[in-house]
Amino acid sequence: MIALDVFMDACFAAVAAIGFGAISDPPMRAFPRIALLAAVGHSLRFSLMNYAGIDIATASLFAAIVIGMGSLWLGRGIRCPMTALYIPALLPMVPGIYAYKAVFSLFMFMQSLNDPGQGEEFMNSFFLNATVSLSVIIMLAAGATLPIFIFKRRAFSLTRRRPDKQQQ
Repeated sequence: MIALDVFMDACFAAVAAIGFGAISDPPMRAFPRIALLAAVGHSLRFSLMNYAGIDIATASLFAAIVIGMGSLWLGRGIRCPMTALYIPALLPMVPGIYAYKAVFSLFMFMQSLNDPGQGEEFMNSFFLNATVSLSVIIMLAAGATLPIFIFKRRAFSLTRRRPDKQQQ
């Protein structure tokens, strides 16, 4: 049953990433790699959260590092920039429900200004959800861009053709 849950999570993430990729118009040869990166990254985060007991921000960091490294490796074969691969693959991992709950709590706080107890509850909910949203988004960005800083020369040469050995 665990394998089925991880597989379903990977499939849904791949479909969502293909949709996000279609918006940014990458080359057609990039779509299978975007789907693969999203499936691997999202299923890793899902597994770390549900089976290893790791929080969502740390699990997102590890998944984003895997997606970033994978985009560095897969982008070279198709001469495609890393960002064209990892941004659509990361978008299914943006914590939309926490952002929604933060905004909803803020609106409910504004409507309950006459009741201090209820207002305090809504503000606590706002800060909790906003903190989770921002920390996950920061971890996604940091993890995906880490390979650019580690492998700077290789990251910026992905779109270049390899020089012929005869010309050297």
